Amino acid sequence: MQTADATAFVLDEQVDLAIAGITESTILNYFQTLNAGDFSATAALFAADGELNPPFESAVVGPEAIATYLKQEATGMQLLPTQGTAEEMEDGYTQIQVKGRVKTPLFSVNVGWIFVLNAEQEIAAATIKLLASPQELLSLRR
Repeated sequence: MQTADATAFVLDEQVDLAIAGITESTILNYFQTLNAGDFSATAALFAADGELNPPFESAVVGPEAIATYLKQEATGMQLLPTQGTAEEMEDGYTQIQVKGRVKTPLFSVNVGWIFVLNAEQEIAAATIKLLASPQELLSLRR
């Protein structure tokens, strides 16, 4: 019975990871590993000099620093991406924009993610933007 439960969970996870317009495995793995709380695996998707640009904070650079940051700041978050677009850039880079929601134990907010993948399909940069009005952002303050 334990095996059946685990299988059901994996199937649910796969359904949750469908992002309209996005098939890039690096991006799907980003959301899957982050939602699973496997922050080391999420950070491993970044290039050696890759950066995470969280809202209202300085860039976090390099997989080790990103893993540490995510352990401190993303625990308990559930990312719910819904749709995205991909655009080829110069030198083999790809820009991918994703929209969705982030749920935490305290609040839920609309979010946009902008990823830049290098030619090796590593995340060169990930920028997270809150898509909320100033009024909504003020209501999140403790």
